[in-house]
Amino acid sequence: AQNFVRVDSGEADAFLSNVTVTEERKEKYDFATYRLDTLAFEAKKGSGISIKEPKDVAGKKIAVSSGTNQEALLVKWSEQNVAAGLAPTDISYYQNTTDYYLPLQSGRIDAYFGPNPSSQFHAKQSGETEVVGEFSGAGDTLQGQIAVLVKKDNGLIKAINDAINHTIENGTYQQILERWNITSEAVDTSLINPPGLPKTK
Repeated sequence: AQNFVRVDSGEADAFLSNVTVTEERKEKYDFATYRLDTLAFEAKKGSGISIKEPKDVAGKKIAVSSGTNQEALLVKWSEQNVAAGLAPTDISYYQNTTDYYLPLQSGRIDAYFGPNPSSQFHAKQSGETEVVGEFSGAGDTLQGQIAVLVKKDNGLIKAINDAINHTIENGTYQQILERWNITSEAVDTSLINPPGLPKTK
């Protein structure tokens, strides 16, 4: 939330930290996409957990950050599972990404549901966890996109879009994604203000 305030006040020209394009945000901001919005379930290495569809979270203890797309998806899936006669998901909340590391290692939670890049990075660096499932951050009906955000009509978005597309064309973009183990989130081209997550009612 602080980063949006900084852009709104003019303290910052752009915000690029896992920002999902949404129709509501497009009313106030312009976007240049640079990767697909993929969420991941991270579990202790060798746990045998596999989360490939919503029913796989039934009865599991899953950690998530509040106020995020992944929280909304997890709550929705738990409700669907209960309606289908399955066990609810036991949801734990951690505001800082690193706060879930110890509970995951000690077995107090089965998995963490968060942005794919941070989960892939933590799994690679620690060697103690692994990604056990990936999902679109927009749910099953839309592929979400992550983008650089700027104040609407401030004149910067075309230059940012051109710069991203230049890195895609010269191969730098692919090298960066390979380094961070997120090639599955690559886009073919950066788009300005593509369709975003629909407004919530």
